[in-house]
Amino acid sequence: MQKVFKSYLNYLAAERSFSPYTIRNYKNDLLGNVHHGTAKGFFQYLQMTNIDSLTDVNRGVMRDYIRYLMEQKIAKRSISRKLSAVRSFYNYLLREGFIKENPVQLTTSPKIDRRLPDCLNQEELNRLLEAPNPNTPQGLRDRAILELIYASGMRLSELAGLNTGQVKIETGEIKVSGKGSKERIVLIGEMAIEALVKYIKNGRPHMVTLRGDREALFINRYGKRLSQRMIQKIITSCGLKAGINKHIYPHLLRHSFATHMLDGGADLRVVQELLGHANLGTTQIYTHVTQNQARKVYLSAHPMAKRDEK
Repeated sequence: MQKVFKSYLNYLAAERSFSPYTIRNYKNDLLGNVHHGTAKGFFQYLQMTNIDSLTDVNRGVMRDYIRYLMEQKIAKRSISRKLSAVRSFYNYLLREGFIKENPVQLTTSPKIDRRLPDCLNQEELNRLLEAPNPNTPQGLRDRAILELIYASGMRLSELAGLNTGQVKIETGEIKVSGKGSKERIVLIGEMAIEALVKYIKNGRPHMVTLRGDREALFINRYGKRLSQRMIQKIITSCGLKAGINKHIYPHLLRHSFATHMLDGGADLRVVQELLGHANLGTTQIYTHVTQNQARKVYLSAHPMAKRDEK
């Protein structure tokens, strides 16, 4: 069993090109919390219910597992993620010939209430972008990070993995490697280009070291590539410095990019391509955000809106 599971994790990395973060989540959802807390992992549940063979799992077992997770007050979104991990594992077992059919294939996840993504308004964005100190190398770097995410809508992992060779300043294009190692071109405007040029010319050279990462675009004071966690801290810190009464995180800038693009009249499929969404339905959630914003503007601006609302 351990050998099969290890082969499955290698398959996710080598053939599915999943990121280490995604593989870690799949592993945790299957194994569960082995040290403390309530048993939530799929393998833990099988052990609890004395199911000692993967071939003994059927749709009834899966329904009982979902019921168990709901009794433990596990969020529907977390349950759905755990089922995705189990489904992926059984698809691998089916592919390798360990089982004849996937008992999870027809198991449906609990219906999730879709939450509308939050975004920043223009005034908040301006305050956030002005937060870094332009007189320090780190400040120039942080301003370039903020400008780049908002201008392109790229993911945090894509930003952290950028090398200097992927950026074409003259055309405002950046080649990024997204989910599943799928490459795409993202575009940046004049403000982002200006911030990036200032960082590359006046900021980055002061942080480059002989033992550092010479290819990485965004580096720390020791010349090492900035980690995703460090970029998150930088952006959150800028939000606090700007005095914005919202939790500021990288994906919020991505949400803001998509929402403002659609508010400005961009075609939905163009936004889908820029965001790197495989499914158009993922992008469509932002249309609900823009409709919600339109309603707020209508209710505050139309002279008969309040009567209509009553």
